[in-house]
Amino acid sequence: MLSDGKANKETVLALSQKGIEMAEPSDIIKDPYVFEFLGVPENKPMLESDLEKALVTQIEKFLLELGRGFMFVGTQQRITLNNTHYYVDMVFYNKILHAYVLIELKTTKLMPEAIGQLNMYLNYYASEVNDEHDAPPIGIILCTDKDSVAAEYALGGLSNNIFASRYVSYIPNKEQLIRQVESVLNEWNNQDK
Repeated sequence: MLSDGKANKETVLALSQKGIEMAEPSDIIKDPYVFEFLGVPENKPMLESDLEKALVTQIEKFLLELGRGFMFVGTQQRITLNNTHYYVDMVFYNKILHAYVLIELKTTKLMPEAIGQLNMYLNYYASEVNDEHDAPPIGIILCTDKDSVAAEYALGGLSNNIFASRYVSYIPNKEQLIRQVESVLNEWNNQDK
């Protein structure tokens, strides 16, 4: 709003009047997600199954953290391919986008093989689960850390909507938030040059 640009002010004013519009899968993705409601120690190692159980126990709060339009379908949803069983950690449906949202939980940093696994699940859902009124499914990998360069190469060229988002156990302190905002502003300013 402090910008001298009239177009920027008009965009902000229009957004304040209409609210947040969700038309694209990227409109529903946050980074990071904050799981403070779980009450787990910030630096305590956690198994993916324990994280999943904690999120299901607090499903109402998790739905609020995910954002608008999410409905819980289930956990460990089985996919069978060539007599081999695979399990999607968590499945949601977003009624605004009319799309299944498949979430894979990783208690480590993002690894490229997780993207391939989720891509396979999305292809299965698009072919076997979606009906004619559903939009293509969306995949989210929730991980503790992601290397932006590795994520860009691993996600590049895929036709499916796959997003990698970090999750944190607690909201960062004031100094960390200031550094994060400054980093985003620097990136944004450098893109304009």
